[in-house]
Amino acid sequence: MKIHYKILIVCILLLTAIGCQSGTEIDEGEWSSVTLEGAGASFPYPIYSAWAFEFEEITGLRINYQSVGSGAGVSSIQSKTVDFGASDAPLEAEELDEYGLLQFPMIIGGVVPVINVEGIGFGELKLSEEALAGIFLGQITRWNDPVITEANPGMAIPDEPLTVIHRADGSGTTWIFSGYMSAISSEWEETVGTGKALEWPVGMGGRGNEGVASLVTTVEGSIGYVEYAYAIQNELNYCQLENSDGNFVSPKAENFESAAANADWENAPGFYMVLVDQPGADTWPIVGASFILIYKEQEDYETVRAMLEFFDWCFMEGDSFASELDYVTIPDSVVTLIEEKWRSDITAGDQPVWE
Repeated sequence: MKIHYKILIVCILLLTAIGCQSGTEIDEGEWSSVTLEGAGASFPYPIYSAWAFEFEEITGLRINYQSVGSGAGVSSIQSKTVDFGASDAPLEAEELDEYGLLQFPMIIGGVVPVINVEGIGFGELKLSEEALAGIFLGQITRWNDPVITEANPGMAIPDEPLTVIHRADGSGTTWIFSGYMSAISSEWEETVGTGKALEWPVGMGGRGNEGVASLVTTVEGSIGYVEYAYAIQNELNYCQLENSDGNFVSPKAENFESAAANADWENAPGFYMVLVDQPGADTWPIVGASFILIYKEQEDYETVRAMLEFFDWCFMEGDSFASELDYVTIPDSVVTLIEEKWRSDITAGDQPVWE
């Protein structure tokens, strides 16, 4: 419950500091009769909660979003038990076509290694590509292993066991993280691979980013991976990472944005995009987008119109909320591409919804 309480506090503070910012033509209470059901990735849950809280204040629209993991989010939308699904692992164009789904990126963020090791200062520990791969492959089992100490000369790293914490559920955050591990380690790619659910070589599992954050908080000597907002909200000690340019960098929004700047969304079928291990002197190496999944053919005009109004408001008015939580918003040029797809592909009763 700790993280949900903190998210609520963030929402209230944002409302107080920023106030109602909507520049779109939305009447107060316009959508008070509509409730949207969504489910999926825990990666974007903090920002989706903040956006939903504010938008309900403006329009009355209620959005119930369940942070159940990307795998469950995809299953929920495919079984039509929710109005929208959310996944950090995008679907291939063939699977989108099979189910009649439209997919688009909603927010961009970074995945960060977080640790609970006594005596190591906040954000000070540097992990090379070799060290990170060795830890999660189970080859590095103590914190003072030479591979770790080599990158941290002069740091007093304790001689204590190392415990890996990973996701226990189908997870887009795991898909992003394991995709990066496959990019930096041929052994990882051959033995573990990339996916939302893995056969982990070592460690213990937690459900959702919330579960991993909770376990790292309580298990001394542990290391896990979470979306950056969870690290900040739970005051977890994160690590610096070696990027593809060979520099050690810290996680922050501008370094996530540097990775996203290389993306060619216009030529990505179904907006399928991988953002890990991108070049750049300051680029954070583990970055991913989180995607929304909705049906192209909708049954109820009012529901889908309210849903698209919400997503549009997030794109147009949600920057301050995203910045507060260290996410990166989708570039305006990409939003234009997304809303063109809404106009051409989303219908209710064979009539266009977004005009």
